[in-house]
Amino acid sequence: MKITWTNKALSDVERLYEFLVPKNKTIAIQTMQTLIAAPKRLLNNPRIGKKLEEFAPREVRRILVGNYEMRYEIRKTTIYILRLWHTKENR
Repeated sequence: MKITWTNKALSDVERLYEFLVPKNKTIAIQTMQTLIAAPKRLLNNPRIGKKLEEFAPREVRRILVGNYEMRYEIRKTTIYILRLWHTKENR
């Protein structure tokens, strides 16, 4: 398995960083490092996340990383990181 970040997910990381950095740069950096590293645990167990049935037949799942929700899709041998946001965001 390999991990691939979509452009939307990378934009989400940038947006979250830009939101956090004026408040506390150290926390912003630590949070981004945690979020970017989180998908590595999916390599050993890609189906650990809750399956989101509304996307069937696609295999879209979600995991929580602290206060952040990360959605990803499993396709053959690739895990695509789709989106990322804070759970308090209005989605």
